Formats: sequence, structure tokens, C-alpha cells
Amino acid sequence: MKLFPKRTEEDVHYQGNAVVRMLSYLRPHMAAMAACLVLVLAITALELYKPILTGDAIDLFIDGGYAPGEAVEERFMGILTAAGKYVAVLALLFVCNRVQFLLLQRTGQEIVYTMRRQLFEHIESLSMRFFDLTPVGKIVTRVTNDVEAVHELYANILVKLFKNVVKIIGLAAVMLLLDVRMALLSFVMVPAVTVLTAVFRTLSRRAYQVSKTKLTEVNTFLSENLSGMKVIQIFNREKEKLDAFRVRSGELHQAFRRETLVGAVFRPVIVMCSVAAMAIVIVAGSQGVLAGTVSFGTMYIFLQYIKTFFEPIQDLAEQLSTLQSAVASAEKIFTLLDEEPQIRDPAEPRSPAEIRGRIEFKNVWFAYDGENYILRDVSFVIEPGQKVAFVGATGAGKSSILNLIGRYYDVQRGEILIDGVNVRDMTRDQIRSAIGQVQQDVFLFTGDIKSNIRLRSETITEEDVVQAARRVNAGRFIEKLPAGYDERVTERGSTFSAGQRQLISFARTLAFDPAILILDEATANIDTETEQWIQEALETLMAGRTTIMVAHRLSTIQHADKIIVMHKGRIRESGTHQELLDQDGIYRKLYQLQLA
Repeated sequence: MKLFPKRTEEDVHYQGNAVVRMLSYLRPHMAAMAACLVLVLAITALELYKPILTGDAIDLFIDGGYAPGEAVEERFMGILTAAGKYVAVLALLFVCNRVQFLLLQRTGQEIVYTMRRQLFEHIESLSMRFFDLTPVGKIVTRVTNDVEAVHELYANILVKLFKNVVKIIGLAAVMLLLDVRMALLSFVMVPAVTVLTAVFRTLSRRAYQVSKTKLTEVNTFLSENLSGMKVIQIFNREKEKLDAFRVRSGELHQAFRRETLVGAVFRPVIVMCSVAAMAIVIVAGSQGVLAGTVSFGTMYIFLQYIKTFFEPIQDLAEQLSTLQSAVASAEKIFTLLDEEPQIRDPAEPRSPAEIRGRIEFKNVWFAYDGENYILRDVSFVIEPGQKVAFVGATGAGKSSILNLIGRYYDVQRGEILIDGVNVRDMTRDQIRSAIGQVQQDVFLFTGDIKSNIRLRSETITEEDVVQAARRVNAGRFIEKLPAGYDERVTERGSTFSAGQRQLISFARTLAFDPAILILDEATANIDTETEQWIQEALETLMAGRTTIMVAHRLSTIQHADKIIVMHKGRIRESGTHQELLDQDGIYRKLYQLQLA
């Protein structure tokens, strides 16, 4: 049975109206959006006016608009006037389109910036339980791909939807005003286009949903396997992992192909409908021209309008599909934003004047899943400045105790007190700012050594960084590097040895000067070259601090003030190294096994 089964795409569904919530992000930008809508009306009016200008010119100058005796100069001036108006319309269209584009892009980028920042800030606030259950690749997809899909909605789709609706209504109205009979003939293909649009929307929605799910699966697979590439290469599983990636990549490829195929079929069909409508108008219009009931200019205007009448219908269908895609992405984003942290700060927190480091567990019961208890009725007291070690077999509950002290999880029963105050009555910042934790697997961030020690803290100066590094012996190797404390650190600090990474983590902990020090197998992977440096650094770190250690190597904890032996979630023995050896219990057996 998996302790933390990962959640799939289908585990959680958004409850609420995603469209309404998406529109709420527009409130700070209402002035810009109103300006965009006004520009849309102006652009639509200008686009409708262009064919009318040309049609009038045809009627006036080609179809007998002037009497035979009128001067050529007057005709020429009339042509220049019409051309000037046309150029002016084009210039206005350019200006309006440019201003609208800039407004939309700026608004879209600001909204996406706000949403992405809000999303990452919320992710940081979530409890460790969430990260135990959720694949990293899925979270990355939410912050990148899904947010970008929503950006498309704000930067393009909303205003274009409005524009196309206005354009369709405007075209229909002008055509009816010019000639009702010709207009009705132009609308013959509209029912067929409406049916095709409904079919396209259904097919495209399904295609979008499948492609987004497959994309998340690929991102999750990549995130996991790139992080574990060393293990893959150690066990020579490159071919197997490549085959697995080909399967997922192939599924994503097929999903994108289906998505493309839907659009590739729909667009030509709409074009055929517009061509059919144009043919009908040409036949009917030609008869009207011959009969003298329709002018050349009117026929030209109708042909131009028909050409553009089906374009917004086609665009509208595609934009509705993109809207559906954006809404689907928004639902995933809002589902993540609505994820409630299991660990919450109290409304009225209690804060000791100064945390001295007294830790007490009172009859603590704890289970990660709420059912299978890892800790069972655990009670102990650690006085300020004491050095206490926890030992026991794997799964005994040692690391769970460390997680509970930092309140990364909450207990089901019992109490945990720091300096007499229940951790539930303190804020997470109060607790964690008082705790420095050094783990077996040291995580270094991409950047430089200096930034990895200070972790962007403004209270830690460069001098503090150097002093902390020197006190824990990290300065011995850092100051020999070409760039010293500005030496670049690659992802996870892969260019440093395990001992060097551990010394940097010691410097980081010392720089924050915690009252409570937690060492979780901090010396498990140390090479012999830096072991002496590590031991000296540990003595510096532990001086004057409450220290809690978890170690499998019993030789590293012999000088602890108290050793607590855990077995199947319970405390079985407690005492100094010599006292536990004299008891001839679990600790003595563990010690003899390691000696053997």
C-alpha cells in the first residue's frame, strides 16, 4: 500500500463558475477594456464603411454617376476624393487596431502576472501533505501552460468574440438596409454554418480536453524522470524510460493531431459555404443588374460583405473552442487556488517573548493519512540547550517527530509544546524561524553560494554569510573557488561533493541563528576527507542550542545528553549512551549489530 498515492487529473473537479471568476480579474483594468470595446465598435464601423466607399465610387464613376457633358477634371477630382476617404479609413483602422492590440496585450500580461504570482504564493502556503500527494509536473503545468492558456483569453479571445458578434450583426443590418432580397439570399447558408459550428464546438472541446490531459501527463513524466536521471543511468534503464516516454509523447501527438484535424476540416467547409453563398448572390445579382433593379456598386458591396460575413462566424466558432480551452485551464488553476492548507495559523496567535527551545510531546498520536498511526502515545521533554538523539529501525517514527516539531503536519491526538505554548497556538513563521533543520539530502538552488546561504534574507549581510561559512569550515573550500562566494551553483549543487553541500547547508543554518537545531541524518553521506570538518562544524552549530538528532550511525550520537529509542511508533527506551547499554535492550542490540 502506498503511503502517499499521487492524485490524478480526475481526482478533483472545480466547483463553481470559472468564467465569472476569470472575469473578476478584469476589475482593475475596466478602463482599458472599455477603451478596447469602443475601439472595436470604431474598427467594425470602418470595416463596414470600406466596401460602401468602393461601391459608391463604382456607381458614381463607372455606372453613369456623371452626365456625359461634365468635365473630366471633375470626374478626376471625385475619384481623388473617394481615394482620399479610403486612405483615411485605412489609416484610422491601422491606428485603432494598433492601440487596441497594445491595450489588450498589456492588460493580458498584467493579469497573467497577477495570476501567476498569486498561484505561486498560494502553492508556497500549502501544507506538506499536498506535495506528498501531487506530482511536481502537474503543479508546473498549472503555473506555466494553463496560465498561458488563460492569457490567450484576456489578450485576444474576449475582445475578438465581442468584435465578431458586432461585425456579424453590423453586416446583416447593412445588407438588409441596402437590399432585403439580396440580403436574404446571402443568408441562405447560415443555417448550415450554424449546425457545422455546433458540431465543431463539440468535437474541438473533446480534443482540447484530451490534449491538455496528455500534456499534463508528459510534463509529470518529464519532471519525475529528469530529477531521477542519475538512478535511471545507474540501473541502465534509459531504453525502458525512452519507450515509456515514446508512449506518452505519442499519445500527446495523436491528441494534437485530432485537435488540428478538427480545425483543418471545419475551416474549408465554412469557406465552401461562403463560396456557395457568393455564387447565389452573383446569379441573383446579375439578373438584377440586367433588369436594372440592382446597381453594380450594390452588387460589389454584397460580394465583399459575403466574403467577410462568414469569416467572423468561422472565427467565432474557433474562438469559442479556445474559450473552452481557457475555461478548462482556468478550472484547473482555480481548483489549485481553492486547495485549502491543512496547517493554518491561529486567529489570535500566542508568541513567547523569546524562544529558548524547550520541547514537550504530550501523549502524541499521529498518522499521515489519519488512520495508520506512525506515532502512538509518544511523550517526552527536551530542555533548552539539551542534545537529544532519536534512534530506531526504519519506519519507527523518528523523522515524523522532526516534521511535527516544525508543524509541517498536525497531530491527531495529544499536544506539542514549545516553551510551554502549543504549536497550534503559534504561527508557522514563529515556529520555523526558531528552527534550523539540516537534512541528509541537501538541496541547493541554482544561483551562487552566497544566495544559497542567505536565501534572499535581507537581514543577513555578506559579512554574516562569510562569518557563518568560516565558523562551520565551509569557508575552507569556498574561498579557494575561482569566484569565491559568488561561485555559480548548478541545479541541486551537482558540481559539489556531498560533504561540501553539507557544509554549505550548515552555514545556511548558522546564518539564520535558530534556537532549535534539527539534524536529520545530517552525517549519513559524508566522505572521509570532510568528516573532520563536519564534526567540528556540528560542534559549532550545536553550541548553546536545543539539538535534536536522528542518526543510524550510533557512533555519531554517543555524546548526546539523552538518547530516545523508538520502536513501531512508541518510545521503548530512554537514557544516555552508557545507561542504554547497561539496560541490555533494543539500543544495546542495535549497537552490537553496528559493531559487528
